[in-house]
Amino acid sequence: MIETEKTDYTLCPKFEKAFLILGKKWNGLIIDVLLQDDEQRFVDLAKKIPMLSDRVLTERLRELEREGIVIKANNLYQLTEKGVALSDALESVKNWSHDWVTDEECS
Repeated sequence: MIETEKTDYTLCPKFEKAFLILGKKWNGLIIDVLLQDDEQRFVDLAKKIPMLSDRVLTERLRELEREGIVIKANNLYQLTEKGVALSDALESVKNWSHDWVTDEECS
């Protein structure tokens, strides 16, 4: 019998935190809309993500504000420098999805 060595895998706390933010439903889409269309009023964000309720949009925007990813000024939401820095990561996910996610999986 061959013995295998057991290793303990631990997540990097920073990596885990990043996925807690980006993995939360709707956050990636909200960030993507702000990356594409810059400053947005709440009503414009709501129109661009119609399957997202106003209550959840409000909740997610507040969470993203607390994380320093979004800022609200003059009734406009926009990404902070920290939020804009997610552009490359989201672009990589988009590229991956074009290559690996089928149309059937999206229905």
